[in-house]
Amino acid sequence: MKKWLAIRITRSIVEIFAVITFTFFIIRLIPGNPAEALYIQLVYVQRYTPEAARQIVEAVFNVDFNEPLWNQYLKYITRILQGDMGKSYTINYGQPVLNLIMWHLPWTLFSVSIALVLSFFTGILLGMFIAYRRGGQLDRIVTTYSLLTASIPSYVIGILMIFAFCFFIPLFPWGGVYSANVTPGFNLPFIVDVLRYAALPIMSYFIVNMGSWALIMKNSTISVLGEDYVYAAEARGLKDRRIAIKYVGRNAIMPVFTSLLINLGTIFGGSVFIENLFMYRGVGHLMATALGYLDYPFLQGILNIITFARANPRLRED
Repeated sequence: MKKWLAIRITRSIVEIFAVITFTFFIIRLIPGNPAEALYIQLVYVQRYTPEAARQIVEAVFNVDFNEPLWNQYLKYITRILQGDMGKSYTINYGQPVLNLIMWHLPWTLFSVSIALVLSFFTGILLGMFIAYRRGGQLDRIVTTYSLLTASIPSYVIGILMIFAFCFFIPLFPWGGVYSANVTPGFNLPFIVDVLRYAALPIMSYFIVNMGSWALIMKNSTISVLGEDYVYAAEARGLKDRRIAIKYVGRNAIMPVFTSLLINLGTIFGGSVFIENLFMYRGVGHLMATALGYLDYPFLQGILNIITFARANPRLRED
């Protein structure tokens, strides 16, 4: 077990450093690299002196380009480990990338976590229910729903939600994370307003993910129902409720829970489309903005954080 865990930890560390190394070299080796493009813009468009432009580029990309490449790389790794990921040059000009991410991350965590918890528990309860009644009408409905939502991109669901609940039946606001006329803080008006703005992104995440959890739980439950210990529990005359919870549910949920841990690392993926669509000011919206302006330092920082987030749940899983 210790050997296996050591292998997994080593593999995750190698993966993290591989991505960090890739992001370091890509901005230096590609033709017309972003550092050179920013330097040219500062000198020829914004009329900075060459020395001032060089200092800005080095501050933005977190390295000294006059040093040998290997020394740049070592300093880059050291600064990454210290949490210094450079500065954004389009979003709040000159702000540290990590600060920008930390300011917007709570909104993404808030919306995605609520949606993930709701879709997960609804899915496992529904999946277990239809496993006991497989082949019935509800089973066919849930299976069709799951296959349909799995094949539809999340942004299509989001567009439908906007038309339905922002225009035809204007129940929820669109754009932002709370209204300008409420006072941020731990008070009821602010909490209600935050929930109203987060409702549509949460519903979009829920619709896309719930069916998948239901199908995974259904298949896992059907597999457990065929185990000998379930037949033994039935032969002992235990109540169906106790068998369903203690023997079937506890064992069937384990592979589903493993999938949940892995999905925690993909928290940013779907948020890029959903948050940008709803103009919800989370990390996903920030990523879309950075992509539009080709803000490479910010994109580097996000890529590094996502890599760590994806590696970390796999370690917890093992």
